[in-house]
Amino acid sequence: MTGSTLDSATVTTEIEVAQHHEHEDYRVFGLVVFLISESLMFGGIFATYLILRGLTETWPPEGTEVELLLPTINTIILVSSSFVIHKGDVEIKKGNLQGMRLWYWLTAAMGAIFLGGQVYEYMTLGYGLSSNIFANCFYVMTGFHGLHVFVGLLLILGVLWRSRRPGHYSATKHTGIEMAEIYWHFVDIIWIVLFALLYILTQF
Repeated sequence: MTGSTLDSATVTTEIEVAQHHEHEDYRVFGLVVFLISESLMFGGIFATYLILRGLTETWPPEGTEVELLLPTINTIILVSSSFVIHKGDVEIKKGNLQGMRLWYWLTAAMGAIFLGGQVYEYMTLGYGLSSNIFANCFYVMTGFHGLHVFVGLLLILGVLWRSRRPGHYSATKHTGIEMAEIYWHFVDIIWIVLFALLYILTQF
């Protein structure tokens, strides 16, 4: 009888262990690895920009004006959106699905405004991709980052779409929401570095 009980307990433990391994979620880990690889890519672009700047006597070249007003407003909007999206994550962990939706919709709107501001900036710059080496770097760096903002916006909209399904997200089930937030923070951090390189340092 005792042996039977021990066997039963062993089987139960093995089942629990198997279920634990079956439900391990590596999605966040995979996202972090992906973002590290993206960081290396951006790092290479930033390093190339700094090398070109160091090799060029006048930076930016004459006739290439870099205005700060619109980019500064855009930066405030994008950086603020990091705090906004975090509020959504906090709300879902409290079980407040509607609160999460509100903050994620607001984040999506701020991201869209940022992209709209960037497009407007492109239309009013007065120089194109091939005007000079600075212009080339400018469009490549801001355009590549803009692509990442667009992808982040799609992720946020995807979260909002999936949140329509009853029980898809809850206080204990919110990995997708966290992943969208992590990606958005990454986009914001990259922009801060990019803003410092392209806009702030060119003023000196």
